[in-house]
Amino acid sequence: MSPDEPAGSGATPAGSGPPGDAAPEQPRRIVVVDDHPLWRDALSRDLDASGFRVVGTAGSVAQALRVVAATRPDIVVLDLSLPDGSGVEVIRGLRAQAGATGFRGSVLVVSASGEQADVLTAVKSGASGYLVKSARPEELVDAVRRTAAGEPVFSAGLAALVLGEMSRAAREPSPAPGRSAAAPRLTAREVEVLRLVAKGLTARDAADRLGVSPRTVQNHVHNVLSKLQLRNRVELARFAVREGYDDPS
Repeated sequence: MSPDEPAGSGATPAGSGPPGDAAPEQPRRIVVVDDHPLWRDALSRDLDASGFRVVGTAGSVAQALRVVAATRPDIVVLDLSLPDGSGVEVIRGLRAQAGATGFRGSVLVVSASGEQADVLTAVKSGASGYLVKSARPEELVDAVRRTAAGEPVFSAGLAALVLGEMSRAAREPSPAPGRSAAAPRLTAREVEVLRLVAKGLTARDAADRLGVSPRTVQNHVHNVLSKLQLRNRVELARFAVREGYDDPS
């Protein structure tokens, strides 16, 4: 598969998917971005064999933005080291141009680097999870599956790093403490989901608690992120803790 051409580019692009519980059987659409063709193609085959649909691949920042705009995947699996820049530029480009690209999905970083600065920069830019490339193929596939379920996924040791940073940031004084009267209005169900996110529940656990499907919870999370102009679940959890949504009272 050529990195210059998205796979399945003749198909009708998928947006954020059907609302609610419609068509949960549809395979999640994936774009794999990595500058090493052998690694990229091997991961694509593993994902296809596991029931996902790899709709495109790319080997650079510029190609990644073009392929995502053309295919509108549910998940982008992204390396940080690319020949024309950093994968962080891809994340920021996708988040900044969400309207133009139609991308409302998740970004899972899979990188050779496990450096703290790289992990935190990727997450703060909008990555949903971060794995190091030393993970086994079955671990990578499982990470994509969990990302599709709305879970933040991190290699061992990195989850504690991200949660520690989130807690530290939540304790910092807010420029506008307290819930703003001008804040976007959330529905009762969105508030329920926000409280469960603040408690650290995964989409699957929150769905069990609310008696709905994980896809429904994911839709609520995406709606809340959009209303609050936040980029990912880490920022959402930070907001929820800072604003007191983790307080049962």
